[in-house]
Amino acid sequence: MIKTVFLPTPLGLAGVLILGILCLATVLVWGLSKTALPVNWNELRQRVRSWWFMAVFFFLAVTVNPVITIVFFALMSFWVLKEYITILHTRRADHRALVWAFLAIPIQYYWVASHWYIMFLIFIPIYMFLFIPFRLVLCEEIEGFLSSSARIQWGIMIFVFGLSHMAYLSVMPKIHGTLASGQSLLLFLVIVTEMNDVFQYIWGRTLGHHKILPKVSPNKTSEGFWYGILTTTVFSVLLRFLTPFDFFGTMFFAFCIAVAGFFGDVVMSAVKRDAGIKDFSNIIPGHGGALDRVDSLCYTAPLFFHMVAYFYY
Repeated sequence: MIKTVFLPTPLGLAGVLILGILCLATVLVWGLSKTALPVNWNELRQRVRSWWFMAVFFFLAVTVNPVITIVFFALMSFWVLKEYITILHTRRADHRALVWAFLAIPIQYYWVASHWYIMFLIFIPIYMFLFIPFRLVLCEEIEGFLSSSARIQWGIMIFVFGLSHMAYLSVMPKIHGTLASGQSLLLFLVIVTEMNDVFQYIWGRTLGHHKILPKVSPNKTSEGFWYGILTTTVFSVLLRFLTPFDFFGTMFFAFCIAVAGFFGDVVMSAVKRDAGIKDFSNIIPGHGGALDRVDSLCYTAPLFFHMVAYFYY
């Protein structure tokens, strides 16, 4: 375990890079807070402190042991599905269907742990998709049936099925002729996704003028979107050692992740606007809820997984 994480392997180098980014962010925020700029830096300081905890915890969870990794992502799916369900206006008739929605989580991650690829792919999109509406029908409450069925199905598709792709990626074997493995590709995915969020936030706050979707996400700007994608694509070259990609392949995959991350971010913003809330919860200081932090990954994880599976597995 110590050899895997701390010696100069792709995972060890990734740990050093993450540590360096966190230290740099801490120093920059400290320096900015000492300037005379009329800006309240409390939120940014909270964000950086939370990033320290999340980054260290996540890195250990995905590198120490495969079982721990799968359990970690299963708990993540449970928590974000809970945050999503909490904001819905559910009917009494929905409660038993919701129990089955949560029971789908350990079943889905069992397919991951057992490497049962076909069941991993079809269990939620087919079996749960067909079963949830039938379970709602058994309650014989017709009013609101279509809305409840759609919301529950969408929730387990994106928060259980979508996020479970990260767990399955983590147990994928090494790619022949390279040092890249499922674990290193997972780190590439998560680092690129999160850095894209950071870059779009920074560029949007500093240079953003043209709102891109003002009714959905008022803080998103065209400048933040394009400069964020460009910066993420260039930054990804530093992470090439985690992948089997060549120079241009690395930037191509990062570009796809950046665009998909934006899609996930604004879709979850639309969910929050529809529910009339700012954040899904306040569990993470400076960030909101767990779902606020993994919203982009709900889109980038399945996209990246299937691209890598197609080209390299």
